[in-house]
Amino acid sequence: MSRIAICAPGTPITRDVAERVSAVAAEFPQVDLQFHEQCFVEQGHFAGSDPDRLAALLECANDPAFDAVWFAKGGYGANRIAEDALVRLDRCAYDKTFLGYSDNGYLLAGLYRQGIGAPVHGPMPVDIRREGGEAAVRRALGWLSGDAAGLEPALDARPAAAFNLITLAMLCGTELMPDLAGHVVLVEEVAEHLYAVDRLFFHVTQHLRAIGGLRLGRISAVPENDRSFGSTAEDIARDWCRRSGIAYLGAADIGHDAANRIVPFGLARTPAGS
Repeated sequence: MSRIAICAPGTPITRDVAERVSAVAAEFPQVDLQFHEQCFVEQGHFAGSDPDRLAALLECANDPAFDAVWFAKGGYGANRIAEDALVRLDRCAYDKTFLGYSDNGYLLAGLYRQGIGAPVHGPMPVDIRREGGEAAVRRALGWLSGDAAGLEPALDARPAAAFNLITLAMLCGTELMPDLAGHVVLVEEVAEHLYAVDRLFFHVTQHLRAIGGLRLGRISAVPENDRSFGSTAEDIARDWCRRSGIAYLGAADIGHDAANRIVPFGLARTPAGS
């Protein structure tokens, strides 16, 4: 039995999300999900105050009864508690898988930098609301119960890491940013104008010159601007990789959608608990 604690480091989910995810989880008798009550707290933008969200994360991560911590949702907020969390995690956290994406990249990055647990980019409970979201939840639950079928298919013998592009840009130069030298870095983005995507690549590529290469996930829900930018998202990625001497390695099957695949940080290629 794999026991999974679910908390919300950024923004809250609703109880119907938990109910729908729990219904899918019934297909996985080897998995036991426990939603922390903090997931449903609303305080302005956030799922509770910074101290409340931090306390819930620490309760989940430091509890020896759980094998994994699954982040319920992204949305802004994880960065506000990440540094405090890292210094208060105990040895129990080192044995856990931490699964999520988007804004939770701040936590995944910090965990990876500190060598704490197994950070993994992958679907979250809130993805049940997307079209085809049940498949995303099954992919995550499959991974957490020992099935590697949901892995991003182009992962190879090199270490990897995956981020939302703006999250990665904000990480650069902070105490949470891990050393990604030699890594294949996968990035995706949602709801940003292409000129903003270009600006983000300008910034992040200055900090990634030592990586093993970059792969581009889906740049989705791009807002319509008053004029065409004149380049596609792939054109932008290729251009800034060329300028920075970074190998552009092609497409990645990640994004803010139900098809989002699983990318363990580092060299881990076996499922949690295997």
